[in-house]
Amino acid sequence: MRRILLANFDLYFVRHGQTVLNKYHRVQGIIDSPLTAKGVKDAKEAGARLAAIPFTKAYASNTQRAQDTAKYILAANSGIAKSATISPAFHEENFGYLEGNDDVQAWHMIGSPDGYDSFNAMINAYTIEGLKDRIAAFDPFGDAEDNATFWARVQTGFDELKRVCRDGDKVLIASHGTTIRSIVSRFAPDIDIAKTALNGAVTKLHVADDKISVVYYNRLEGPFA
Repeated sequence: MRRILLANFDLYFVRHGQTVLNKYHRVQGIIDSPLTAKGVKDAKEAGARLAAIPFTKAYASNTQRAQDTAKYILAANSGIAKSATISPAFHEENFGYLEGNDDVQAWHMIGSPDGYDSFNAMINAYTIEGLKDRIAAFDPFGDAEDNATFWARVQTGFDELKRVCRDGDKVLIASHGTTIRSIVSRFAPDIDIAKTALNGAVTKLHVADDKISVVYYNRLEGPFA
């Protein structure tokens, strides 16, 4: 039987610019808050970094912070993509009961019984996948996403991209820090993701036939091709 070749294309994930809740160190997953002045600057600088990459398609999660970030990036771009398709698949992790909490206090509640007081320390200790399960188990309301629930959602986004993308496409995806780190962990487990995902930073993935690889992660300085 003749093998059907799938498309090869590039994905440029960008973490949204700083938000009000980022500024005040609050846990922000499914809840939303607007970009700060710095956040607008983060987004515009990401647009300048990526201006030479002509985006053929663009997506943003269903949060205003991601959609505004995509808008600023595309305004500086010469590609045919002029607006972003909204994709709930690439939303941030749902942190359940911890949403809106002071992040130092939240991570202390989750990790301090084992001696860990930061999100990054817990990633090192539990893995980012195990940390999702730990947060979900902690949530008294049962709203937080465990790893399986998170990936069932995110996978629909990758399935959609594989369905609509064509050879040579360059796709912008405005998304979120923990979501991007989780994606990198899945497809490039040797990359150290236990470092803060930076606002406006770029992470590039390459899809070749049905294989996904990470070209670079969490980059504020080029090259970005």
